[in-house]
Amino acid sequence: MGRSGLWVSRTALGTMTWGKDTSEEEAGQQLTAFVDAGGTLVDTADIYTGGQGERILGRLLRGAMRREDLVVATKSGHTPEGYRPVDGSRRHLLASLDASLRRLQTDYVDLWQLHVFDPHTPPEETLDAMETAVTSGKARYVGTGDLQAWQFATLATWQRARPNRAPLVSAGTEYSLLNRGADRALRPAVAAADAHVIAWSPLGRGVLSAKYRNGVPSDSRAAFPHMAPYVEPYLDDRSRRVVESVCTAAEGLGVSPLAVALSWARDQQGVAAAVVGPRTLAQLQEILSVESVELPPKIRDALDDATSGSGH
Repeated sequence: MGRSGLWVSRTALGTMTWGKDTSEEEAGQQLTAFVDAGGTLVDTADIYTGGQGERILGRLLRGAMRREDLVVATKSGHTPEGYRPVDGSRRHLLASLDASLRRLQTDYVDLWQLHVFDPHTPPEETLDAMETAVTSGKARYVGTGDLQAWQFATLATWQRARPNRAPLVSAGTEYSLLNRGADRALRPAVAAADAHVIAWSPLGRGVLSAKYRNGVPSDSRAAFPHMAPYVEPYLDDRSRRVVESVCTAAEGLGVSPLAVALSWARDQQGVAAAVVGPRTLAQLQEILSVESVELPPKIRDALDDATSGSGH
């Protein structure tokens, strides 16, 4: 991860559905299967299902799972119940980290990420809070969540300008064959800071699995009222053309469309890990089964050409 000594599995397990679309029992089954397959990086956030993602992970960490086998990553910065939507102040961030640690039932997180940029707090104050978390031992490494390129570059530059500060080692962003917006500025900014990208939604919110080619399956995210608005932007004509390109590549290689899409995002230069958020154990098992798939350079080039300029 970046220039640090932190190593993570190139596929990360996301927990955004835990406690809502994924039961605690199934979350436990997912985590066990993930670790058994060699996975280490588990990504959560203080706002996922009102903190339920962290609580479930915390109970699992106290149960059958060894804490040292996992690289636990969480995020702070959103304030859905607060008087302002985001808060990057020292006061809020450190209090949020303490609350996350209580929910996770652990003394530290391996990677603490600033979930969102707060334009009303000086960057040096936000970074000082992150430094405090590292020096206190409550966070081993720090990174960012969903920031714009200039925001990440601002923070990374401030941090590197101050001697012996813990560097930002990662930047999370949505990144897939259906959304290549990070190619324009964020990936170059992250590379310039000697950090790595954590790519979330590498399957284009599930659309790149080709499950929506012939309509909306009744058990899919797009069929759930609370998730349909999340998927619908990728059900347009341009996205359908990209999905057909993925399916053509998959047929030629004798693998699934999911394998093609995940491999493309996961193996991009500068990407440390691709975060998947399966609702079910069966979905995770399919993802884990394609871990060894690597796209030939010609296929990667063809997909690059077919999707250049993609970015919702």
